[in-house]
Order: sequence, then structure tokens, then C-alpha cells
Amino acid sequence: MALIEVARDVQGKAMNLALRMPISWINILSGAPVTVDGRTLDARTQWFLQLLARNGQPPMHLMSVVEARAAYDAFLPIHGGRPAPVGEIVDRTIAGPAGRLRIRLYRPAGAVARLLPTILYFHGGGWTIGSLEGYDLACRYFCARSGCALLAVDYRLAPEHKFPAAIDDAVAAYDWLAAEAVGLGIDPDRIVVAGDSAGGTIATVTARLVRERPRPPCLQWLIYPVTDLACDSASYTSCGEGFLLTRAYMEWVRGLYLANPAEVDDPRVSPLRADDLAGVAPALIYTAGFDPLRDEGRAYADRLSAAGVKTVYREFDSLIHGFAGMRGALQAAARAMDDMVAGLRHELALLGR
Repeated sequence: MALIEVARDVQGKAMNLALRMPISWINILSGAPVTVDGRTLDARTQWFLQLLARNGQPPMHLMSVVEARAAYDAFLPIHGGRPAPVGEIVDRTIAGPAGRLRIRLYRPAGAVARLLPTILYFHGGGWTIGSLEGYDLACRYFCARSGCALLAVDYRLAPEHKFPAAIDDAVAAYDWLAAEAVGLGIDPDRIVVAGDSAGGTIATVTARLVRERPRPPCLQWLIYPVTDLACDSASYTSCGEGFLLTRAYMEWVRGLYLANPAEVDDPRVSPLRADDLAGVAPALIYTAGFDPLRDEGRAYADRLSAAGVKTVYREFDSLIHGFAGMRGALQAAARAMDDMVAGLRHELALLGR
């Protein structure tokens, strides 16, 4: 295992060096631009995908769960950039619905507010992979650049813990944070539920389930969320192969996460199928142009708006799913992350709290 990890590290560093070549060289090496659905893939992202295809690693849906978890946790630190400076990182456990639940609290450096706004963050990985360690760079970045504290939750993963274990953990983490906020130096009226991919699903489902709490979330911050696990939108056809996240992978994790296919209709699995979205927290939703999840993210933004929920939607039309873990590899991903954090800061400022 150690030799495999060393090989991955060397290979990843070589990829990052190749991605820093002048764009004129990359345009020559990567070939004609890729265009899908009227969108043109970012040139460095196109080269990145070609380099990944040459590394000889099988796709995750053909790995064991243990292998996929190790590969994902190795991928993120290699391509996530340098660690952003934060003031404090504290690991602890809290009472969860099925035992102790790991959490990690990040505080920004130089914070002067007595009570900080806080991002309650759920990582991606198809409810099956991903970890606090793998997402450390992204969490550091979001904390440092937003000026918010950030609480990352190590919710239970499938297939060991199938639906609704992750949702139950998320609601428990929200309730704990809201109750303990002041003692932690956190403003209970400025809790943002957030996440990417499957974590975005967990975040928005949590926002709906706790909307009638005395102190519901103030915002939802959703990065390319899964909103319909039927996996049958038009973007699954046009972007379901060749852009890192694939239809095959989504069908694989769906099978691991759900006990039976009928659970796709449960709004805790597919939030787009919720009967009533009125009264949930205002939402910022970001999608990628070359992502099977693109269309369902837009559809969910439309559903929220139709329900009277303030919703800001933006598509980064030249990027792929997972760009929040690629800040160190892709300049366009770094710019997108800056823009997402700027959007969050803007919305928090508008709250005027």
C-alpha cells in the first residue's frame, strides 16, 4: 500500500507540472476543443482529463469500496492546492443517532467577531467515499476565504450504513451545532448548510427537514448537488462519459447507498421530488457545464424559485464535476472557488446580521 501511495503522489505531482505548461502548448497537445451542449470545455481541464485517462488507474466503479476510498482521498490532497492558513482546527466527537459522530471545526485566522457565521459542511463522494482528511484542503480554503468558521461532519457512509444514515447524522449535527453554537463562539442565527455533490444533497435535505426549528439555517450553499438519483436527465446523456463523473459511477453508488430502487422517489434521496419546498433557507446553487448533474441542479434552482425561495444560480459552463477539489491543478477551478466564496460572503452581508 505504501508503494501505491508513493506512486500516486509522484504521478499526481507530474500531472500538476504538466498542467502548468503555457496554454499555447496545452492547446497543441490536447487537440481540438471539446464542445457539448453549446459549451466549450476549459482547455486545461481537457488536458487534465487526458492525463488522467493515461494514468492506468481503473474507474472507481470498477474498484472495491476500500480501493475507491483510498484513491479518492489520495486524489484530493494532490490536486487541492496549498493549505490555506486558518486560526484553529479542533477534532472532536458528538452524540449521533447511532453512536459517536466525528466532526472537525475550523476557525479563521484573525477573527474579531464574538460570534462567527458558520458553514456546516458535508463532503461529497456519492455517500460512499470521502472523509474529513480528504476534504481538509477544501475546508481550510472555504474557512480562510469566507471568514466563517466551518464544521465538517464525518457522516456514516454506505454500503456499511445505507440511506437514511447520512441524513440522520446530518440533522443530528445541525441540531447539535444550533444548540451549542454560542458556547463555541458561533452565531446560531448564521448557520449555512453546505456541501458538494452528495454532500450538497445532504445539505439541502437537512435545510428542508429543519426549516421549522426555532433557528433554521440562514443559507444553503450547494455545489453541483445531486437532486434526482434517477440519473436520467439530458445532461446524463451528453455528459455521462468522459468528464470524470460518469453515469456508471452514479449508478454504482446509488446501488450501494439505497436498500431498494424505490427509495429514489424519497425526497430525502431526490430532493427535486419534494412536494413542498416553501420556507427553506435561501440558496446559492453552483453547477458545472460538463457534469451529468448539471441539469438537475438547474431544475432544483427553478423549483426553489417557484416555491418563493430566494435562489442564486450559476453554472461554471467550462468546468467538470469535482472542481472544488482541483484548485491546485486548474486555474479555472480556482477562479470558480473564489467566485463561490464571494457569493457566500455577499449573501451573508445582505442578511445584515
